[in-house]
Amino acid sequence: MVSEVRNIGGAQVPGAQAPIKSATSGTSEAAAPRVTAPKPVQIMFDPGKMRQNVKDAVHLLNAQMQSNGRGLGFSMDESVGGPVVTVRNSESGEVVRQIPNEAVIRVAHSIDAIKGLLFSGKA
Repeated sequence: MVSEVRNIGGAQVPGAQAPIKSATSGTSEAAAPRVTAPKPVQIMFDPGKMRQNVKDAVHLLNAQMQSNGRGLGFSMDESVGGPVVTVRNSESGEVVRQIPNEAVIRVAHSIDAIKGLLFSGKA
């Protein structure tokens, strides 16, 4: 292994690298790292297809729960913007638990009902 000695600014510095000469000006400057922007990514998102996939999954889950005799039901509520899970007592049919709860669903439906009043299509 050979150790180089360079003369930088009149001082002897062991192991230092020589400055890089610029091709345009002939002056010494440090080499700048090359940074490139990432390539854009094509994101293919179809909300209609996604909604249909969720509805299919809900139907499949309900069929599975019914065949096993479980008191668990799934549904898709557009006002809430997602699935609603309902746990029922299998003997009485009484709702034991609902996620999101009934109050959240009522608020979402109320907001959905007055949406046309708040945001009319006229400017």
